[in-house]
Amino acid sequence: MRYWWVNHKQTARQEIEGGYLWSPYRAAHGARNLFYDNMRGAAPGDVVLSFAGGLIRYVGYVEDYASPAPKPDSFGTTGHYWDDEGWLLPVLWEPLAAPVRPKDHIKELGPLLPDKYSPIQPNTGNGNQGAYLAEVGREVYEFLIGPLGMPDSGYEVEASQIDAPLARIDDAIQAIIRDDPSLDATTKEQVVKSRYGQGLFRQSIFNFESSCRLTKVSNPRLLIASHIKPWRLCENSVERLDGANGLLLTPHVDRLFDRGFISFEDDGDVLLSRKLDHTDLDRLGLSEACANGCGVFHPKQATYLAYHRSNVFLR
Repeated sequence: MRYWWVNHKQTARQEIEGGYLWSPYRAAHGARNLFYDNMRGAAPGDVVLSFAGGLIRYVGYVEDYASPAPKPDSFGTTGHYWDDEGWLLPVLWEPLAAPVRPKDHIKELGPLLPDKYSPIQPNTGNGNQGAYLAEVGREVYEFLIGPLGMPDSGYEVEASQIDAPLARIDDAIQAIIRDDPSLDATTKEQVVKSRYGQGLFRQSIFNFESSCRLTKVSNPRLLIASHIKPWRLCENSVERLDGANGLLLTPHVDRLFDRGFISFEDDGDVLLSRKLDHTDLDRLGLSEACANGCGVFHPKQATYLAYHRSNVFLR
């Protein structure tokens, strides 16, 4: 279990209400930012302290690994200079019985903070500019929250609860599509169906794929039409309906691919995430298939696969 501290005065209300954290991939000038990279480092079961307005009012429990997602509409004009794509980290937020003001305890707290990449200044308690999600030690959590506030590592959440923030984003995109005057009714219907792997999108995948890449199952009734570049992140209806942006996968392979536990090189080599337990891969009966590769992909699929490797795959 790791411990994190998020500075999110601008977006705390939206993120607490929505059950997530969101950050762009990179800083405004395009440079890598450790505080944003940490979004991909957080893992299920980790703990997050919510710091906003000088107070810690909530403790969060990370429910899943971060996924690529558009900037939430609920942000409005907040962070207008941020990129429109970034990381969404599902978090179950719990309110504290009483808020904690770190500045009131900075003399004792300061020495416990990280020497580098601290979320707040160790001498004043003010937030460090540009610091979003920072890792802190267990001792910071224990000092501020106390042993009675230590999290229960055995907490359980519903799968639907974990998926809820992304589902709300998908719903918002779908509403925009239905109201888009530039699309005719037939196209709108097909784009919406493609969200669920149905309609023209599914049919078009058969121009590129005939079976599951790993299991070789070819019965269409057993295959899920899965976007390579996620539906919510496609730039337009063309990408959402493009058969080259799809794979036919059996349900367990689809889950691994959709969650970023596996990805593919253009030549068919299978990439395995370090976050995937190889024992689970054995239990799924996929170890041999992953080791053998799955065959070369069509050149038209390469751009989408590159996106998956860069943004969805959990390295």
